[in-house]
Amino acid sequence: MKNEPLVLERTFNAPIDKVWKAITDKDNMKQWYFDLAEFRPEVGFEFQFTGGTEENAYLHLCRITEVEPGRKLTYSWRYEGYAGNSFVTFELFPEGDKTRLKLTHAGLETFPASNPDLRRENFEAGWTQIIGTNLKNYLEGATA
Repeated sequence: MKNEPLVLERTFNAPIDKVWKAITDKDNMKQWYFDLAEFRPEVGFEFQFTGGTEENAYLHLCRITEVEPGRKLTYSWRYEGYAGNSFVTFELFPEGDKTRLKLTHAGLETFPASNPDLRRENFEAGWTQIIGTNLKNYLEGATA
């Protein structure tokens, strides 16, 4: 179980092109994800952002490794100054006028076990909030 990737699936009441735009357009992304200086869904494109808490902010270093427009986006996800590298994959599946999103975060076990911030349960909580609440509210037009 320890080395199993973290997988979350959510179905949104939104068409697939809207969901794709939400996960690949930086102006859309800043509404529910992180405020990225630049983002392009192109293999090899590198981006970074700071996340975490005020006490423990982490510079996330990411590089896009796979793009299938409208269907799949994968990027590496690591932290400046820390060992380990992981991969985040968003996969989209049309279900009528809805879209099922499958998020897979693989390689969490490569991060230092000694750092409590980088424990699997924190990623589970974080992605559940990001995908299950923030993205859902953004796509479905709910206001906080």
